[in-house]
Amino acid sequence: MPGGVTIMIVDDSRIMRNTVKGVFTGVETTCNFIEAKDGEEALALLEIQTVDLILLDWNMPRLSGIDFLKQIRSMDQYKDLPIIMVTSEAAKFNVIEALKHGATDYITKPIKLDLFKQKLAKLRLFRM
Repeated sequence: MPGGVTIMIVDDSRIMRNTVKGVFTGVETTCNFIEAKDGEEALALLEIQTVDLILLDWNMPRLSGIDFLKQIRSMDQYKDLPIIMVTSEAAKFNVIEALKHGATDYITKPIKLDLFKQKLAKLRLFRM
């Protein structure tokens, strides 16, 4: 992609946001990162910024990841935007709920680097 890929990381933990950014070390594609601490901040940023991928935590203050996902999938311009849940919510019920509401994929924390990179490769946004 010309100019690279813009990735929004939505997580209330700065440490986790940095950890997720680290997954992209060694990716040949230029990655531009936008960070949000919760779903409300992410929605506000989407009003002024176009993104190619959202990596989304579940448990956050103000607007949770699942509620953000429900809202964004109700908007026509975001129906096809890849959104990967990156969360410690590992229960099968949570995975099913996220996929039912439009998550593209689901990764549990702690992040398994090889698995995460496999899921990213399926999106065909990156040269890995």
